[in-house]
Amino acid sequence: MRYDGTAYHGWQVQENAVTVQQIFQDALEALFGARLSVTGCSRTDAGVHALMYCCNFRTDSAISCEKLPLALNAHLPDDVGVYACREVPADFHARYSCIAKRYQYRLHNSPCRDPFFVGRAAPYKTPLDADFLHRQAQDFLGTHDFAAFAAAGGSVEDTVRTVQDARVFRMGDVVCFEVQADGFLYNMVRIMTGTLLGIAEGKIPAGSIPQILRSLDRSRAGVTAPPQGLYLKEVLYPDDLS
Repeated sequence: MRYDGTAYHGWQVQENAVTVQQIFQDALEALFGARLSVTGCSRTDAGVHALMYCCNFRTDSAISCEKLPLALNAHLPDDVGVYACREVPADFHARYSCIAKRYQYRLHNSPCRDPFFVGRAAPYKTPLDADFLHRQAQDFLGTHDFAAFAAAGGSVEDTVRTVQDARVFRMGDVVCFEVQADGFLYNMVRIMTGTLLGIAEGKIPAGSIPQILRSLDRSRAGVTAPPQGLYLKEVLYPDDLS
C-alpha cells in the first residue's frame, strides 16, 4: 500500500490517535465482517509517508488477490491506497522477513513556499549543494554502530546496522537524501538528514560523520529533521518472497 501520513499518528494502533493500521483494519472489517490482526513492516512515525508499505494478515475469504486491492480501496480514505496483494507462506512476517528497507527524505529547497509540497517535503530555504552532501553521505556506508543517530525512546539493544546505499541528489527544487540499510533505528534517517544539514550550515565540520559514529554520542549528531519529509520508499524481501 501507499499512504500520505499527514493526517495519521504513524502506522501502529494507538489510543486516542488515528493511525494507518487502524484505518486499514477498519477497511478489512468492513470487507470481511471481522476485525483481523494485521502485521506491518515498520512503525512509521506521525506525519511520515510511505510509497511502499507492506503488511500481512490471515483470511479464509474467497476474494482473490487480484481483486482484493480494489475491494479494500473502496473502504479506505483517499490518502491510503492498496496497489498490490499476494499470498505468502504461513510463517511470513512483514517486518521480520524483510531483509532491507529504503527511505527517502525530501527537502523543498526554495526561498518560496510551494503549496504542493506543504506536508510532503520539509521546507529548507538556504541553497543546498547536493553533490557536496552526496560526498558527505558516503561516510554512512558500511556496518557501524549507529547509536549516535538514534533518538531516545527506542527499544532495541543492538544499534549496529549496515547501510548499503546512501545518496543525495536534486530534482528541481527538491533535494533528496536516500538511504538503504538492513534496518533502521528510531528516527535514524531523520537524524542522518539533520546531520547532513548541519554540515551544510557549517555547524558540524565536513568529514566528521565517521567521528560521530565512533563517538556513539547522540549530542554529536545533528538535529532530528521534521517528519513530513520522510518516505518509506521500498521494502525488500528475499527473492522467493519478492
